[in-house]
Amino acid sequence: MIVTLTPNPSVDRTLHLDTLVRGHVNRARSVTNEPSGKGVNVSLALHTTGTPTTAVLPVGGPAGAELVDLLRVTDLPIRPVPITGAVRSNVSVVEADGVTTKINEAGPTLLATEVTALLAAAEDACAPGDWLAICGSLPSGFEPGQLRSAVVRARRAGLLIAVDTSETALLELLAGRAEELPDLVKPNTHELASATQRALTTLGDVVDAAQVLRNRGVATVLVSLGGDGALLVDGAGEWFGTAPVPRVVNTVGAGDSFLAGYLAGYLADAARPGSSSTDQEAALASALTWGAIAVQHAGTVFPGLPPAARRPQASIREPDRSQPLSEPAH
Repeated sequence: MIVTLTPNPSVDRTLHLDTLVRGHVNRARSVTNEPSGKGVNVSLALHTTGTPTTAVLPVGGPAGAELVDLLRVTDLPIRPVPITGAVRSNVSVVEADGVTTKINEAGPTLLATEVTALLAAAEDACAPGDWLAICGSLPSGFEPGQLRSAVVRARRAGLLIAVDTSETALLELLAGRAEELPDLVKPNTHELASATQRALTTLGDVVDAAQVLRNRGVATVLVSLGGDGALLVDGAGEWFGTAPVPRVVNTVGAGDSFLAGYLAGYLADAARPGSSSTDQEAALASALTWGAIAVQHAGTVFPGLPPAARRPQASIREPDRSQPLSEPAH
């Protein structure tokens, strides 16, 4: 099973319009309200495909009540942890050409007892061999040191740990000792450049930066490269892949669907006897396919897998180290 922990969930309000004009009245063509937060998005994507998952999240305030109501409609198994603060609401403005502008609230301030209860609920939801995916920003009151301690406890309990966070939380986590590091991290190029203090202009630069994290003790580094595709580096090898789409509609939540696709692919491979390096290729292909499906969908929540014949086709190959990135990171 895959358990997700979302320390800072939200209700996401997405407004679709032709063009956003600053300083003027803009009229939305359509509006959607969806449950969100990176771990919530991962669990929802997994749930739509029948992959066993449970979402653990803090709940408080009017938006928290709305979030629980929205999640219960989906039948996603959840473990809500009550907090005194209020869950945030976020707004995404999506233009007709796919350009997305996000306005995110900071979220609540968690008490020390609430952080402890949240981590305990996540650990209690897991069994040895499960994945625990800790995803998204850390709200005020949830310190990076508490994240490191949670990773240590989870690893000692026999769990596989994936972390998808950014900024100070990611930097401090990756500065820890090998036993404090997760099994998998999923940075984008800018987060990877910041974590390794390297300029990334080519695929070779990304591979080398990923190996820096592996040398510190991270087993698997899964790097999302936006329109360039994705890179997977672990002890068995290095793989680069793409899954082109005819038109990008909305990129919000696509990275979460990408991670969900990888974890679903990993579980499918683990269920088959005799794993090999080709299993990682299949997991990366699954991640790319799920991400490509997500960016063609208007909402944040993963829409589910279409019939195989209509799914985006992922192409996996050895990375060309000289290939330039369309969006270099420094």
